[in-house]
Amino acid sequence: MNGRRADAEKELRAALRKEIPAAVALRRELHAWPRVSGHEGPTLERVLGGLLGVFPGSLSGPAVERVAGTGAVLRIGGPGPCVAVRGELDALPMDESTGVAWAATNGAMHSCGHDVHLAAVVALARAVARTQVSAVHEGRAAPAGEPFAPPLLVVLQPREESQPSGALDVVGSGVLERHRVHAMVGAHVQPLLPAGTVACTPGAVNASADAFTVTVTGAEGHAAYPHLTRDPVLAMAQVIVSAQQIVSRFADPMVPTVVTFGTVNAGTAPNAVPREATARGTLRTMSPGFRDRMCRRFVQVVEDTARSYGCAAEVELRYGEPVLVNDPLLTAETGELLRAHGWEVTDELRSCGADDFARYGEVARSLMMFVGVDTEAGLHSPAFLPGDDSVGAVAEVLLAGYLAAASSGRFGDHTVEAATEAARREGHQTHT
Repeated sequence: MNGRRADAEKELRAALRKEIPAAVALRRELHAWPRVSGHEGPTLERVLGGLLGVFPGSLSGPAVERVAGTGAVLRIGGPGPCVAVRGELDALPMDESTGVAWAATNGAMHSCGHDVHLAAVVALARAVARTQVSAVHEGRAAPAGEPFAPPLLVVLQPREESQPSGALDVVGSGVLERHRVHAMVGAHVQPLLPAGTVACTPGAVNASADAFTVTVTGAEGHAAYPHLTRDPVLAMAQVIVSAQQIVSRFADPMVPTVVTFGTVNAGTAPNAVPREATARGTLRTMSPGFRDRMCRRFVQVVEDTARSYGCAAEVELRYGEPVLVNDPLLTAETGELLRAHGWEVTDELRSCGADDFARYGEVARSLMMFVGVDTEAGLHSPAFLPGDDSVGAVAEVLLAGYLAAASSGRFGDHTVEAATEAARREGHQTHT
C-alpha cells in the first residue's frame, strides 16, 4: 500500500469512528419504529435525512433516485465506476419481546438486524462523504488511475423479507448500470458466530430458494367406504415422502439440497375423505446448475406419485432468489484486510438460507459477509436484539469490503448491461 493510499484509509477509518455514536442513536430510532415490506417510506425518509445531513450548506448533497417503489439510491462522489453497499429497509410482522425501552410496539420488528445494517451503512456513507468533502475543501484529489476513494453508491433496498424481491426490482431498474457499479458489498449480523468474528466465504454461501404449491385432487366420499373414493390425503402423504428422495437419490450428496413441506391442508370432517389436499413448501440448493433440474424432477415425482393413487396433481412453482455467490478475489482481499485489523475471519459459514442480495451478484462482483454478534436469540426471533456495538462492527466490515473493492486491480472492469437486461426479462416468474 503506497503512502497516499495508506493516509486515505487512515483518514477514512478515523472518520468512521466519529460517526458511530450517531449511528447507534439512529439504530435505536429505526428499531423503535419499524415498517414492514412495501411500507418502508418513513424508514427511508429517516435514513435519507441522516445521510444528507453530512453535507455542509456550501456543497450540494447527492441527488436521491427513487427505486423499487419504497427504496432509493444516492451516490457519494464523482463520475466513473463506483462501489455499492446495501441496506435493507424492511422489518418483519411480529410483536417484539425484548423489553428494552426502545422496543417496537407497532406490530412489526427488526428481528433480522436490518436496523443495525442501515445504521452501519449510514455511518460508512457519512464517513466517505466527510473525507471527500474534506478533500474538496483542501484541494486534494486521487491521482488518475488510483481510485483509493472511489464513489460510493448507497442502495436503500425495500422488500428483502418478501416477494416480489426488492433487489430484483433494483437490478431491473437499470440504476446499477447507470452508475457503473463495479462491486456490491453487504454484511449481515449472524448470532451463530461470536462477536469479533466475520464469515468471509468465497463461492456459494446461500442457497437458491423456490416456492411451490402442490394441489392433489381425488374423489371425495365417506371415510367408511374408502374403496369408493380416491384419497388425496393418502396421495399427498406419499408425495411428501417421495419428494425427499430427490435429496437422497437424485442430488449430488456433495451439494446441499433441501425439500421442505411447510404446510399441508385437507378436509373439514374427520369421517370424510376430501376431494382435495394442498401443500406448500420450498426447494433449495447451493448449485446454480442443479436448480432447474431439481424443479423439473420435483414436478415429475409429484405428478407420478399422485397418479399412482388414482389422483391428479398440479404443481405451481414460483422461482425466488438465486444462489448467492461471493466473488473469490474480492472475498480474499477483504478477508486479508479484516485480519490485518484484528478480526477473526472464517470461510466456513454457508447455509441453505436465502437472501435477495444474490441478485446483485448476477450483475456485479459481490460480497456478502456475516458478522458475529453476542445474543442468545436467533434471527427472526421476537427476542433478537444485537448489542449497540454491532453497529460499529458491521460498519467496519462494510468499510473493509469497500476498500478491498477500490484497491482491486480489476476495479472498473465489470459491466452490468447484459445482466441488467436479463433481470428485466426474468421479472417474477411463476410456472405451473
